[in-house]
Amino acid sequence: MAEVKDNGAVMSQIDLEGSNANLSAEKKGTVDDQRDMFRLGKAQELRRNFRFVSIFGFSMILMASWETMLGTSIIGLINGGTAGLIWMYLVAWIGFLAVNTSMAEMGSMAPTAGGQYHWVSEFAPRKYQKFLSFIVGWFCVLGWQTGAANTAFLAGTQIQGLAILNYPDYTPERWHGTLLTFAVASFSVFFNTFLVKKLPLVEGIVLIVHIFGFFGVLITLWVLGPKGNASEVFTTFNNYGGWSSDGLSAVVGVLAVMIPLLGADGAVHMSEELRDASKILPRSMIWTTILNGMSGWVMVITFCFTLGNLDDVIDTPTGQPYIFVFYQATESYAGASVLSALVIFMAMFCNLSITATASRQLWSFARDQGVPGASWFAYVRPGWDVPMNSIVVSFVVSCLLALINIGSTIALNNITSLSLVAILSSYIASIGCLFWKRITGQPLLPAKFRLSNGVGLFLNGFSLLFLTFAFIFAFFPGNPDPTVEQMNWACLIYGAVLIFAGVDYFVRARHVYDGPVEYIRKLI
Repeated sequence: MAEVKDNGAVMSQIDLEGSNANLSAEKKGTVDDQRDMFRLGKAQELRRNFRFVSIFGFSMILMASWETMLGTSIIGLINGGTAGLIWMYLVAWIGFLAVNTSMAEMGSMAPTAGGQYHWVSEFAPRKYQKFLSFIVGWFCVLGWQTGAANTAFLAGTQIQGLAILNYPDYTPERWHGTLLTFAVASFSVFFNTFLVKKLPLVEGIVLIVHIFGFFGVLITLWVLGPKGNASEVFTTFNNYGGWSSDGLSAVVGVLAVMIPLLGADGAVHMSEELRDASKILPRSMIWTTILNGMSGWVMVITFCFTLGNLDDVIDTPTGQPYIFVFYQATESYAGASVLSALVIFMAMFCNLSITATASRQLWSFARDQGVPGASWFAYVRPGWDVPMNSIVVSFVVSCLLALINIGSTIALNNITSLSLVAILSSYIASIGCLFWKRITGQPLLPAKFRLSNGVGLFLNGFSLLFLTFAFIFAFFPGNPDPTVEQMNWACLIYGAVLIFAGVDYFVRARHVYDGPVEYIRKLI
């Protein structure tokens, strides 16, 4: 009989079974799920209705690399051009393979909705665990909440771009894009509350659309689109931003290729709704990175080969280069609209998945007393088995941030950088703690997915180098001499949230926030 030691007291397998006696089989999950939750010191509040196919579909759709790459391509076309987009994407894909494999190992060790802030709490040096995990928790909240707003905005403005294509007399206004963002966010909230029990099924179905849509767009562009010269496509860098060199310009455009590859940790924050999480979670994260990364790179090469005149693409009145490229290839409003609608459909479900992730991460952090009003954020309505209040907060944040677009589109675009650097910060901290444990020879937690010490040390170290590089350049503006309106203000907001978190910690949280490690029970 396995025993559990909790703060010096011995707890038996009977205690483990008794603590789950009133849970349904769907909530309990496997014996390993129960043991993980018991070790983590958490009650099973959410329904474990995800399996491998559904969580894999969830991750694939959340990342949606080939679709998101089309939506963010204009950033890379301005700074980097076709060669910059293609080669920076490859660099980012290799980097995220290392990053997500490192996080997959931690996810197998501790499959919890807390994700990065929990891992920091367990793996950081003892005297830094409490404060560092609290700050990382706030970075995760900032990254995922702004990520939900950003993807809703991208989907909303893509709908507006499709309207511009089909109605030449339509005069687009920024507030139209804001209202469309509201609509996308409302769709995500409605689905994550009233239809949440169908979410795993829908994720599996939308995964099929994601796969077949990729081939539909790919084949259409190769058959009907103009063909560029290979040497020009792969070697021509553009520096419309006015940087000192083409290489620097391409690196500044890294934002365009980072966003489509970001978010494999979304599955981590859903791990308390996943059956056999310690085994399935790492498989899902790694395969998502491999397959989404591959499809995204094939799509970006295809897009760059068939885009035609670069100036026309950048200056398209739709504001969406891919819509212009679709119309140029098909020479048909109907054909371009169908292909664009497919991308927009996937963008909406991407936002749905990100909203689910953002709400679970906020709920988990509130469960550990990480935010003011924690009990309200952490409330799970009986029978619904979802953190309803946290979902509503994600909707409100998306709507409030979308209002920025009325005053400045560039200002709202800064939210993209903000989401990226906040999530990258949480990656750096958690992988850094794992790297520290490895390099100091400390034992790691048992896991179903485990890297050898040599491979793990290399991947963790390479991940930190890549993440530091990406973190620095994500703060850069689009040109070296920006006006006030063109400045990337993500650094200001990032700093403000960091200061707020620090003040909140010393005024409130240090009295109530213990950090997840304090609830851990050791299985012996």
